[in-house]
Amino acid sequence: MKQFMADITLPEVITQDFISLIPLHRLQVGILLKSGRLTNYGLSLDRSKLWAIFIGNSEEEVHNIINIFPLRKYMDVRLYELAFHEHPQLQFPIQSLN
Repeated sequence: MKQFMADITLPEVITQDFISLIPLHRLQVGILLKSGRLTNYGLSLDRSKLWAIFIGNSEEEVHNIINIFPLRKYMDVRLYELAFHEHPQLQFPIQSLN
């Protein structure tokens, strides 16, 4: 499986339709995170950009995943295949016996 970074630009003007789709969009993001197809997801402070790391066999497959997002019609998406993406694995805290 390959890793792809999605660089997503959101619209400057946010409509009521856009706002109404946010809960469904966040639900879809949660499903993808739990499934492991999406490993990272971030929104810029000014809410104009999203960045996400997807796992997929091809760029086409990742585009197909992105196309199911409820907010897709509002997104300008650019995909970049990554050589690697470092992130810490789930770690349990070290317990002290004190």
